Amino acid sequence: MRLLILGGTTEASALARHLAGRRDIAPVLSLAGRTERPTLPPIPCRVGGFGGIEGLAAYLRAEAIAAVIDATHPFAARMSAHAAAACTETGVPLAAFTREGWDARLGDDWTSVVDLDAAVEALGEAPRRVFLTSGRLGLAAFRAAPQHDYLLRSIDPPPEADRPSRCEVVLGRGPFDVAAESALMRRHGIEILVTKNSGGDRAKLDAARSLGVPVVLVERPAAIGGTTFTTLDAVLAWIDNLDTTD
Repeated sequence: MRLLILGGTTEASALARHLAGRRDIAPVLSLAGRTERPTLPPIPCRVGGFGGIEGLAAYLRAEAIAAVIDATHPFAARMSAHAAAACTETGVPLAAFTREGWDARLGDDWTSVVDLDAAVEALGEAPRRVFLTSGRLGLAAFRAAPQHDYLLRSIDPPPEADRPSRCEVVLGRGPFDVAAESALMRRHGIEILVTKNSGGDRAKLDAARSLGVPVVLVERPAAIGGTTFTTLDAVLAWIDNLDTTD
C-alpha cells in the first residue's frame, strides 16, 4: 500500500519510523523544504511543493497513493487545505495526525488571539521586551510594532527583511527544559511571550508562569478535512484498517 505522509513535525517522524521496514506499506514522506537541515527518517523522502491542489492530485494519481496522512504543523493551514481538496478530488482517504493543543493551567496569564496581526495588537503601545517563538513565517507582522525589543527563537535564521528593527535572533531546536527557558527569559529581561498554540513541549509556558510573564497565544486554525488523530497508536490503527481493495 502506497502511503503519503505530509510531514515536518515530530509526529510525522515518529509515524515514519514505525512504518519503516513494513513489507505491507510503502510510505513516502513529503517535506515542504522550509527547514535548511531537516532530520530525515528511514523512509523515502521528497522535498518541495506539489504545485497546488492540481499538482498534489496529479501526484496521488501518478504514484497510486492509497491514503494520505496530514502530519504537517498545526498552523500549516494552506497545505492542509490543499490536501483535503486533492483527496476529495481523487477519492483518496485522508487522516490528520497532530499533537494536542495546550490548555491553560492554574497561574497561567494567557491572552488568546486569532492570528499574528492580533498578537501584534495585543502587545500594546508601550515598549516591551518580547520573546517570539512563533517561527519565521509571519515574522514580518511584528515590523508594524517597532517600539518593542524582540528576542526571536528560530530553527533557521529568518531573512533580514522580515525582522523587526530591534530584533535579536537565537537559534534553537526543541525540546527545551523549564530551567533553560527560565534562564533565557531572565537573561534577556523578557516581559511578554508570543507563541502559537502548536502543542507539544510546553517548557516555555511553564517558565513564563513561574516568572509571572504573560503570554500572547495564537490559537490554531480549525481542522479542515479528514479524521483527526492525536496518538500514534490511533493513526496506525486507521492505516491498518484501510480498505484498499477498490
